[in-house]
Amino acid sequence: MAITRGFTGRPRRGGNDRLPPGQYDTGAGWPVLTAELTPQIDVDEWTMTIDGLVDQPTTWDWRGIHALPSDSYFGDIHCVTTWSKFDTTFSGVSLDSLLEVTGVRPEATHVFATSTTGYTTNLPLADITDGKAWIVWDFDGKPLTPEHGGPVRLLVPHLYFWKSAKWITRIELRDHDEQGFWERNGYHDRGDPWLEQRYQGDA
Repeated sequence: MAITRGFTGRPRRGGNDRLPPGQYDTGAGWPVLTAELTPQIDVDEWTMTIDGLVDQPTTWDWRGIHALPSDSYFGDIHCVTTWSKFDTTFSGVSLDSLLEVTGVRPEATHVFATSTTGYTTNLPLADITDGKAWIVWDFDGKPLTPEHGGPVRLLVPHLYFWKSAKWITRIELRDHDEQGFWERNGYHDRGDPWLEQRYQGDA
């Protein structure tokens, strides 16, 4: 598997209280780190499904998801590879809006997110509800580029960015946790940057 530069390297320390421990401000840059080839996805063929422990499994196409109430995130993002980016703006739709459509069965505790490429990541349900997560297609007012997950990615900015799966295509609600790609390969199951939950065994 091809892995782009930047997954390893010497951590740098920042002096800004907006920086979680071990992070540095990447400034205007936005590093592209991926363990897979970048897909080129036609929006006319794109769909995203939420299923599993929901009342009404639902699949949205490009037009359908844009018909939902729009929402935006303005704030910082943090990557486990030690860069942070301040004052980002993403636009799309809140996961709360999507889950309002599908309903959530009471036994659901976790989600398993899958990308078009087959990439997966796991999250507690509590980390994608109550205004904490979005499905986004614009960055700084422009369409999200393929190398950053366009046309659509998951955005969970309070966790390390590997949880914000690029090229999202499915979110399955489950009554148990199951590790995704990076979690099986040593990254932390949750990934809180302020607790520096980078690897399995971190607090």
